[in-house]
This record gives sequence, structure tokens and C-alpha cells, in this order.
Amino acid sequence: MLLIFVFVLAIFLGVELITKVPSQLHTPLMSGSNAISGITIVGALIAASAGGTLGTAIGVAALVFATINVVGGYLVTDRMLSLFKAKGRG
Repeated sequence: MLLIFVFVLAIFLGVELITKVPSQLHTPLMSGSNAISGITIVGALIAASAGGTLGTAIGVAALVFATINVVGGYLVTDRMLSLFKAKGRG
């Protein structure tokens, strides 16, 4: 039950945070969320190994979504940083 509460609370906080932050700050926020997703991955691994079937299912789902967030965030950040590189230099 506690895991479901934490999951619903995380969804609520994520939606509130994204809707309240101006679009100019989305890239630094995304970089910060990559670090937070690393913590989420550790928590998901602990939840997946500690609980019963429900805990394992929620832990695996959290692990998959956090991994997608980390990989996607790094890909987008890499693409945005490539826009700032000077053209003509290797």
C-alpha cells in the first residue's frame, strides 16, 4: 500500500512540476531529473526485490520507466549540446 501511495504521489508531483516550470528551464530540469531517475532506479531495484508480486510488478515498472527517462534525457541533452558546438571543427 505504501508503494502505491509513493507512486501516486510521484505522478502528482511530476505533473505539477512540469506544468509550473517555464519552457526555458526544461533542459536544466531534464538534466536534473536524470540524476533523480538514477535514485529512482536504485529504489525500484529495492522495491522489486523486497515485496510480493505487487511490489515486484511496481518495482519493475518503475525500473523500466526510470531507465527510459534516463536514456531519453541523455539523448536529448546530447542533441541539444551538439547544437552549441562550433561548426567546421571536428
